[in-house]
Amino acid sequence: MAQDARVSRLGHFLDSEKWLGRLMIGPAILFIVAVVGFPLFLALFYSVSDITVGSESMAFVGLENFKNVIQDPTFRQALWNTFVFAIVSNVVVLVLAKVLALALLKDFRGKWFVRLLILLPWVAPISLGSIGWLWILDSIYSIINWTLRAVGIFGPHTWPIWLGQPNLAMASVITVHAWRLLPLATIILLAGLTSIPQDIHDAAAVDGAGFWRHLFEITIPLVMPIMLVAVLFGIVFTFTDMIVIYVLTRGGPYDMTQVLASLAFFTGIDGGDLAQGAAIALFLLPVLAASAILLLRVARRAEVT
Repeated sequence: MAQDARVSRLGHFLDSEKWLGRLMIGPAILFIVAVVGFPLFLALFYSVSDITVGSESMAFVGLENFKNVIQDPTFRQALWNTFVFAIVSNVVVLVLAKVLALALLKDFRGKWFVRLLILLPWVAPISLGSIGWLWILDSIYSIINWTLRAVGIFGPHTWPIWLGQPNLAMASVITVHAWRLLPLATIILLAGLTSIPQDIHDAAAVDGAGFWRHLFEITIPLVMPIMLVAVLFGIVFTFTDMIVIYVLTRGGPYDMTQVLASLAFFTGIDGGDLAQGAAIALFLLPVLAASAILLLRVARRAEVT
């Protein structure tokens, strides 16, 4: 009888949408708390202290770390670089992803192979890809420089140092980051384009809409919500990721490619100043929160209209 009662209570528990819902969402909540919540709380705690890697105790210093960080010219340079890096790379990714997605909608021979090539940068480990780019952009063995010199575009005195000159270094890390994000954005936009009913395209063709009118009045407005989701993913990845910069330039030359994520790592981990590193990293939080809220509101409005 006792066993039948336990089985009955278990059956009632599993049949209850209220308790079953809590049971199913519980692991996700625990995962978010452990992976996101605890590190965020630890960063907040460290940012108002004077803790370092070798210290055995810590003291409360209030907002002193944030004040010191704001007065640091390296931080201001990293903040500017972060916005340039994020905005330019995402604009490049959005334009190229749109072109690739429109091209992949067409039927042509070898389409599956082209899709495979586009996906390769995303499925390959980013560290390996960045090391490959490190050789491609090497100051001595750069295949770009040797090829352009061989075809006569570079003269005998032209030899750009892609990772050693400030403007070229920023352009190089933006290019590599765009190469990395392009597959994900292309797949997202391709999914959005395939969801547009063919009747709408046929009606636009009957009305005599040309390519550009079709693109700006039909295609882009209909995929705008999913396009904004791709932009949101790209911005989050760009603001929070430092692998490309760490492998290629380590923030150099002269901190001209230093971004907030890499500066926080070099200050907190390499430099041992955990409090300053946490304070730098926390400046990303309001920027990402504002970007997410803005893009999701715009996406929702575009979806309604």
